Amino acid sequence: MIPRYSRKEMVDIWEPATKFKIWYEIEAHACDAQAELGVIPKANAEAVWKAKDVAFDVARIDEIEAVTKHDVIAFLTHLAEHIGADEARFVHQGMTSSDVLDTTLNVQLVRASDILLADLDRVLAALKKRAYEHKDTVRIGRSHGIHAEPTTMGLTFARFYAEMDRNKRRLQAAREEIATGAISGAVGTFANIDPYVEEHVCKMMGLRPEPISTQVIPRDRHAMFFATLGVIGSSMENIAIEIRHMQRTEVLEAEEFFSPGQKGSSAMPHKRNPVLSENLTGLARLVRMSVVPALENVALWHERDISHSSVERGIGPDTTVTLDFALNRLAGLIEKLVIYPENMLKNLNKFKGLVMSQRVLLALTQAGVSREDAYRLVQRNAMKVWEKGADFKTELLADPEVTAALSPAEIEEKFDLGYHTKHVDTIFRRVFGA
Repeated sequence: MIPRYSRKEMVDIWEPATKFKIWYEIEAHACDAQAELGVIPKANAEAVWKAKDVAFDVARIDEIEAVTKHDVIAFLTHLAEHIGADEARFVHQGMTSSDVLDTTLNVQLVRASDILLADLDRVLAALKKRAYEHKDTVRIGRSHGIHAEPTTMGLTFARFYAEMDRNKRRLQAAREEIATGAISGAVGTFANIDPYVEEHVCKMMGLRPEPISTQVIPRDRHAMFFATLGVIGSSMENIAIEIRHMQRTEVLEAEEFFSPGQKGSSAMPHKRNPVLSENLTGLARLVRMSVVPALENVALWHERDISHSSVERGIGPDTTVTLDFALNRLAGLIEKLVIYPENMLKNLNKFKGLVMSQRVLLALTQAGVSREDAYRLVQRNAMKVWEKGADFKTELLADPEVTAALSPAEIEEKFDLGYHTKHVDTIFRRVFGA
C-alpha cells in the first residue's frame, strides 16, 4: 500500500486510529451487554462511554506495546488511562484478544466491500454507456490474435459489462460471507461470557454472530473474500489487455485519452503509450498476490494459532486499497477511451473479404457439397489471400468448382456485413435487460 496507488476513503479504513476506534466500540458494546445481564455494574459500563469522543493516542499505545509485547493489552491499558482504572476493571470481561481482532477485521472488510461495490457500479456504468454508444460499430473479432469474423465494439463492451456484473454479485456474496463477528472467549466455548454479549455486539457493529468460532473466526470466509477480489483483478486485467491490443500502432482501433501536456516517452516525443492499461495489469497481479496466502490461512493449529495474523495485517489493507484505486482508474479509462471506427473497418477489410469464409463454407454444404470438399474449396481460395494478397470474393467467383454449386449472386450475398450483426439486439437484451 503506497500513496501512488491509494485513495483516502479506503486508506482511512485501515488507519490505526480507525482500528482502535472499532476496538473501543466492540469493548463498550460488550460492557453494555454484560451490564444488561448483571455481570458487571451498569455504572462501569456507562463509564466506558466517557471515551466515546476520545482520539486514541496511537503513539502512546505503541509505547505501551513496546513493553507488553501485546497490542490488545496495550490498547486496554491506554483505555484505562482515559476512563480510570477502577471504571475499566470490567472491560474485556470474559473476552479474548481474537474476539476484538477478528470482529474488527471483518468490520473493516465489510466497509471496504461497500467502497469496492460502489467502484464496480462506476465501472459498470461506464461499460454500459460505451456499449450502447458503439452497439453497431463493426470491428473484426479475433481468436488466437488472428482475424476471425466480424463483431461490434458494443459487444466487446457488453461482454466486459456482463463479466463485471458477475463480479459485483460475487463481491456481494463475499461481503455477506465476511460479515460475522465472534465474542466467544477462549477457544470459543462461551465458558466465561454469555452468547448474548456476542449477539449484542454483532448487532451494534452490523454483523451476524459466527455460528461456531474456535477463538478465531474460521478463515475459509476470508479465503473466499480474497479469492473474489482476485477474480475481480483478473477481469480488470482482461479489459486492460484488450485495450492494450487495440492501441498497438498496427491496430489503433482505440487508445487511452492522451491529455494536453502529457508525455509518452523521455526519449521519443512521438510516443502515446497505453500506460494506464499496463498499470492495471500490474495492479491486478498485486491483488491476486493475496489469494494464495488467504487460502493457506484456512489451516490453523487446533482452536487457533497466529500464523494468519501477520498475513492479514498485510493483505487486508494492501489488497482492498490497491483494488479500489485500480477500479477507479479502470472506470476513468473506459469513460475517456478514444474509439476509431474507421480504423476498425479498415482492419476488418485488410484481407479483402477473407473473414467471410465460414459463410461460403456453410453455403456450399447446403448446396449439396460434402463438408470435406467444401472446406477444401474455401481454404484453397483463402490461402491465395494470405499468400498473394488476392481478393477472396474474386477468387471464389473464378473457381469453377465453387460456381458449380453457388451462383455469383449467392456468392455476393455471403459478403454482407449485416449478417454478422443481426442478433446484436438480442445479446444486448440478455446482458442489459429489455
